[in-house]
Amino acid sequence: MNALKWFRTFLAEHRTRYIVALSLATITAVCFIINPIISGLIVDDVVMGGNYALLPTLLLIFIAMTIFRSAVRYTYILIFERASQGILFRMRDYVFRRLHEQDFSFYNKNRTGDLMSRQTGDMEAIRHFTAFTIYSVYENVLFFLIAIVMIFLVDYRLALCIFCVVPLTALTAMKQLKSIRPAFHKIREQFSNLTTAVQENIGGNRVVKAFVREEYEIEKFGKENDAYQAAEIAAAMIWRKYVPAFEFFLSLTTIVLYLAGSIMVIGGTLTLGELVMVNGYIWMINLPLRMSGWLANDYQRFVTSVEKIYSTIDVEPDIKELDGAYTIPRINGQIAFRNVSYTVENEEILKDVSFNVMPGQTVGIIGATGSGKTTLMNLLCRFYDPSDGDILIDRVNLKNYDLTSLRGNIGMAMQDVFLFSDTIEGNIAYSSPGCTFAEVKAAAEIANADGFIMKLPEQYDTIVGERGVGLSGGQKQRISLARALLKDPAIVILDDTTSAVDTETEAIIQESLKYLGNRTVFIVAHRISSIKDADMILVIEDGSMVESGTHEELMEKEGYYARVFKQQYGDFD
Repeated sequence: MNALKWFRTFLAEHRTRYIVALSLATITAVCFIINPIISGLIVDDVVMGGNYALLPTLLLIFIAMTIFRSAVRYTYILIFERASQGILFRMRDYVFRRLHEQDFSFYNKNRTGDLMSRQTGDMEAIRHFTAFTIYSVYENVLFFLIAIVMIFLVDYRLALCIFCVVPLTALTAMKQLKSIRPAFHKIREQFSNLTTAVQENIGGNRVVKAFVREEYEIEKFGKENDAYQAAEIAAAMIWRKYVPAFEFFLSLTTIVLYLAGSIMVIGGTLTLGELVMVNGYIWMINLPLRMSGWLANDYQRFVTSVEKIYSTIDVEPDIKELDGAYTIPRINGQIAFRNVSYTVENEEILKDVSFNVMPGQTVGIIGATGSGKTTLMNLLCRFYDPSDGDILIDRVNLKNYDLTSLRGNIGMAMQDVFLFSDTIEGNIAYSSPGCTFAEVKAAAEIANADGFIMKLPEQYDTIVGERGVGLSGGQKQRISLARALLKDPAIVILDDTTSAVDTETEAIIQESLKYLGNRTVFIVAHRISSIKDADMILVIEDGSMVESGTHEELMEKEGYYARVFKQQYGDFD
């Protein structure tokens, strides 16, 4: 399926509306025949023929037809607008749902600004096409054809004189259409770059201010803004190149009409009223020719936008559910990694990792930054699939689980804490929307967050702001931990969750976690204090599991773990 065929699936849902609207547009276009005929009769029969009694009737028909035509046109414009909004609603919803189906790899490869521009600028180009361009093209084609027929009916010789100019105008329009397409591709690309620059600066404004890089960012934005302006101007230059030719040929059409028509009126082969009638139809030829450039621009914007959106959603996620995927309300939490490796673009992130975890055990994972600790947990959540090896939960391969069932059994407090622009209660309850306030408070107490929350002006109703603005790093981590615990998961993953809290708070949280019941807990940390009481500790170095065992066993080995312990606690017995 190509981009335009995909778009037509949304258009087909409003087929009836478009048929009705285009039928009304046909009626309106046909009605434009009447007024030039009346104008010709007024000149020939009333002004030249002296039949003044006919004037009131002709004027009444003229006014009535104008009112009727305006009412019908207003009606079908409303229908087009309503249909366009319906198409846009469905398309936005489809694209948004499709984005949620994508996995981590997709978001690693696509910039946020690009994805935002698909849902804003590109969608607006599609709305304009479906609300305006479709009926404008249809209407102008009808005008052109009706004018040709009517002028030939009046006098074929005059029609031939006029239409000798039309092929030149049509050729100019075709050349413009061919030239403008790459220009609009460039515009949409630069618009995405501009959106990305804005999004990154707004999202990272604290980093910008902390390093006093405002001028640098303004300069960088200026370059993107200049590039976008240059793309728009380049498209305008194409338009500027062809507009004079359009206007010249359109003016030439009128000149030919008056020159040939005047000669024929003087020669007696054409009445003055017939010349007026043809002049009334000439705008129905000139308007489509004049609009062809603008409509060609609109069409190219539309095609480019559809292609951009389709290229984003026409990406199959790497993580897929198998037919008849295994669904289970509650897993036990027995986990096995069997010779698991993970490679990205020829870079080996994890190498042949194997270990077994029994239900209810607490597993500590330690290693240097970039050693692969978080990747290990991402594989367990099936955000990625291993390049080699297998991961089993309760003796079932991870790939055989229904994703909703799997992730519904895992509570994860991520390393990069993200809080929504909502109340503290809303952020904690995000993992379990149907929970009670008492359950939210209980989860906050386990995460040692209830104390500071109750000191806030609005307590649990406090709006934390985008990304948790107004809270310290440790407070955000505790809210994130409460959110993970609230869903009552069988497996709990704490990815460096207590790195921003003091040691006393960490000790309270660690003590609270002991009362979670029969849950398998993974604690990814850099601090020995976070994991030394774990049932099993895994040491990851350069993607390989170099050590495993309890705290005492690892100290006896005097390897990586023992060295880190001595660095953090000092060398003492």
